Amino acid sequence: MAKKVYYLSTCDTCKRIMKALPLEDFEQQDIKHEAITQEQLEEMHALSGSYESLFNRRSRQYAARDLKNQNLSEDDYKQLILEEYTFLKRPVFLVDGEIFIGNSKKVVESLGVKLG
Repeated sequence: MAKKVYYLSTCDTCKRIMKALPLEDFEQQDIKHEAITQEQLEEMHALSGSYESLFNRRSRQYAARDLKNQNLSEDDYKQLILEEYTFLKRPVFLVDGEIFIGNSKKVVESLGVKLG
C-alpha cells in the first residue's frame, strides 16, 4: 500500500511535522496547488469513517461563512472540503491502510511510532 501525505506548503505546522518524519518514500501532495479529488477524499473517508473527522473548523472560511451556526451533514462536509482546500484538516497521512489526520500531539506521536 502506498504512503501519501496531503499538506499545505504555506502551513508552518505541516512543514514542522513533515520535517520531523522520515518521508522519503511518501507521495506528497500540496493541496493548494493540486486539489484533492473526490476519489482521494472518498479514500480518506473510507479510512476515517466520516467526512466530519477530516473537516478543519479552524479554517478562516469556517468563520467567514458562519458555518458554526449551521447544522452540517456528512454531505455538507464532503462538498465543503472539495470546494475549499482549507477545509481539509491537515496534514493527512495515509500509511499502509491507516489514516492520521491533523496535527495534534497524539496523532503525530502515533504516526511517528507507525513510521518507526
